[in-house]
Amino acid sequence: MIVYIRLLKESFSFAVNALRNNKLRTLLSLLGVTIGIFSIIAVLAAVDSLDRKIKQDLSSLDKNSIFLLNHSFGPTEVPKWKREQFPNVTYEEYEYLSKSLNGLDAMCFELFTRHENIKYEGKTVSSIGVIPTTYELEDIQALAFKEGRFFTESESNSGTPLVVLGYDIAKNLFDGMDPLGKKVRLYGQKFTVIGVIKKMGSGILSGEEDTTVYIPVNFLRQLYGDNNELVTPAMLIKPAQGVDMDAFKGELAQKLRTFRGLKAGEIDNFFINLLSGFTDMLDGIISQMNIMGWIIAGFSLLVGGFGIANIMFVSVKERTNLIGIQKSLGAKNKFILLQFLFEAIILSVFGGLIGLFLVWIISVILTNALDFDFVLGYGNVALGTFLAAFIGLISGILPAISAAKLDPVEAIRSGI
Repeated sequence: MIVYIRLLKESFSFAVNALRNNKLRTLLSLLGVTIGIFSIIAVLAAVDSLDRKIKQDLSSLDKNSIFLLNHSFGPTEVPKWKREQFPNVTYEEYEYLSKSLNGLDAMCFELFTRHENIKYEGKTVSSIGVIPTTYELEDIQALAFKEGRFFTESESNSGTPLVVLGYDIAKNLFDGMDPLGKKVRLYGQKFTVIGVIKKMGSGILSGEEDTTVYIPVNFLRQLYGDNNELVTPAMLIKPAQGVDMDAFKGELAQKLRTFRGLKAGEIDNFFINLLSGFTDMLDGIISQMNIMGWIIAGFSLLVGGFGIANIMFVSVKERTNLIGIQKSLGAKNKFILLQFLFEAIILSVFGGLIGLFLVWIISVILTNALDFDFVLGYGNVALGTFLAAFIGLISGILPAISAAKLDPVEAIRSGI
């Protein structure tokens, strides 16, 4: 054991000397490993951070939640020309289904619409997200309030001009003042502020949730009507806990088909988008991003491996005389082999650590600059270190074998 510790110490010393004596050559050789490790760990860390953010944003919704509308969230066999003829879901269908659907926990009706500007006295916040919805959204999405409340059933049904503000909007409009009860202007109308949502960060389903406001859907229906191209109606449905999802979707489809008067043999002119299917699609995209990251980084790692192999062959050449002396003094082939293998691994790991350090620096900068938590996890650090060591091992095998096979007499003679 002591022999191997000494061997590791000597190999580390040789590696450090190689860095000191041949700075430019070593730098160019390690650059490939550094870029390769940086590329793959940066991609993996970014994808992991994105995956974590998506799951965090979707955690407020049950995975069995359903979006019912005339668009599909994923691939579909229905041709585009046919999908474009599908009617929008209607408020009347929402009322019918909410009263007749079995196994239902909650259902809300909402509109996807364009961004707007909101004003309070002399202050304006531009391009905010607006979610016109019914009162049940609070139960489905489990909104967390900093202060105030959501609108009630009667306020929702009557389309009372009330508004619930996202955190950033309230902060920018009122700058520390109590916003509750204040009048803001939206759609050219005055809305009374009744609530402020806690700071949420970037949202996946509804855009930037901190720059989003919620208003009663019937206000916008009264303003725009039910056949306006500026809005896309949808129903968000939360089944009861433990319900048979296949049976639930089947009943949902059958009731909507009956309400719309679809005949047997006609295809559904709506899409039942299960949130779990949406997350599966996102998982597939993330997996493809990981694969592309591995492919791109693989080329850099390959170049880095050649660089390490090159510097090790040069190192063997420069130390041929020393190898001969070591062998003449009794050093075994295994000792010489491990000495160069350790040196190759140490050099490669050094390059990999530089790559990991660069990823960490960039992650800190991006986390502070953006409203996005870019995290370099311990798993990715361990993976980067392992890959660097593996590249060093593979790259150092041939130079180490060539050094171990040197004849001691010929080695000493070549160095004289």
